[in-house]
Amino acid sequence: MTLARPRTRTSAALFGLALLTLAAPGRTRGAVEPPTLDTPAARYAAMDAPACEAALAERRVPFQRVDTARGVLAPVRLTGPVRGVWFHSVVAPSQRAATPYEILDCRLALALDDFASLLARRGIVEVVHLSLYRPPARSWPDGRIGGQHGGGLAIDASQFRKSDGTLLDVDRDFDGRIGDTTCGKSAVEPRGVPSAELRSIVCEAAEQHLFQVELTPDYNRKHKNHFHLEVTANVRWFFVR
Repeated sequence: MTLARPRTRTSAALFGLALLTLAAPGRTRGAVEPPTLDTPAARYAAMDAPACEAALAERRVPFQRVDTARGVLAPVRLTGPVRGVWFHSVVAPSQRAATPYEILDCRLALALDDFASLLARRGIVEVVHLSLYRPPARSWPDGRIGGQHGGGLAIDASQFRKSDGTLLDVDRDFDGRIGDTTCGKSAVEPRGVPSAELRSIVCEAAEQHLFQVELTPDYNRKHKNHFHLEVTANVRWFFVR
């Protein structure tokens, strides 16, 4: 789901300072994460289209370039499993090659390649998402690059399926409470094995700095059924809630 961001210089600056806090494994709530570009998410967010596509090709990520998608810097489609993990929407398989809802920015694809390594170690072979790219309104200016879903830079991951058929469903299994701390020493104790595994997935991704933004059911009601994982360009903060 979309995370609203302030537009004015003053409010944006204050918001940026707030987002410098990162609740990740081994960190206490409210600990400041020093601004740095030496993280996967920051490196990917800074890439242009040719460099990103070259990195995908070098990693042998199966993808197809999309000629154009309004608001997206480097639009691509994933054409197969990434490190053994399928990322796909709820759209019927026969329609996925044509629907705009399977498009994503190349920079998010790089982050998902790293994320897939994390998931594969846990035996996960499939991720079902509710949203990747959301085409902007027709009034969106030509050539203007968007952010979040409007730029193909976020995935709303709702289900994680393992090779043995076990399904981890965020809506059913996360068992979150709005306002709870998800990761770190002050995190709320998971309520059962599925909840613990889902939280571990989020927190390991946070520790590895794969995404600048990670929102869970602990954040607000709009995120009760998915993890919002986002690559964000031109920022120097991480936000996990």
